[in-house]
Amino acid sequence: MLPDYEFCRAEFKSAGLVLSEEVYEKLNVYTSFLVEYNEKINLTAITDPIEILKKHFIDSIVIANYVDIPLNSSIIDVGTGAGFPSVPIKLYRPDLKITLLDSLNKRIEFLHQLSEKLNIDVKLIHGRAEEISKLDEYRENFDFSCARAVANLSLLSEYCIPFVKVGGSFISMKGPNEDISQGYNAVSILGGKIENIFEYSLFNDKRRIINIKKISQTPTKYPRNSGQIKKKQL
Repeated sequence: MLPDYEFCRAEFKSAGLVLSEEVYEKLNVYTSFLVEYNEKINLTAITDPIEILKKHFIDSIVIANYVDIPLNSSIIDVGTGAGFPSVPIKLYRPDLKITLLDSLNKRIEFLHQLSEKLNIDVKLIHGRAEEISKLDEYRENFDFSCARAVANLSLLSEYCIPFVKVGGSFISMKGPNEDISQGYNAVSILGGKIENIFEYSLFNDKRRIINIKKISQTPTKYPRNSGQIKKKQL
């Protein structure tokens, strides 16, 4: 269980966000189910409710402070894991059309049960990003892709940019230490351009959000297979 509503509302406010009672109740359900399910399958190392509030929920939703996401936009969350960042964003912005992609079916099953408990409409895909993004149904079909993974920008761009339609954006959530300039070449090759880099602190932790605009189609040979991506990054 999360702390009481007033405590959580104050934490949201400190991050420049507004927490309604309805969203609070759903985040409470999310917390309880995540902690319970985590005993069966390792979904997160963070199990303290206050830490979940800060490092999963607020850290995810704060994207809305920095990136303009129009009404009814479509978003694919690549390597979503336990649903971060897109499920908290969906609770905060119910108008958004969310697709959750993960390579591990056990995580997809968790997300299926979670979406039923939260009564939210999301699309779930079990598969590898480099294979799914080759399919006509998904290639260059989303307004946004996002990833909160720890992989470097070059690698993430090859997995995520092919999903985005021209004019859309790839939102990459990063920590403070990576030299993101090493990913600029990959971004350019894949049809992207770095539009903004937002640097901010959240609960005394430094964070960055990189907003990459899709300015041209991704060449059909990308993404390569995962072995090639990891062996020789763009």
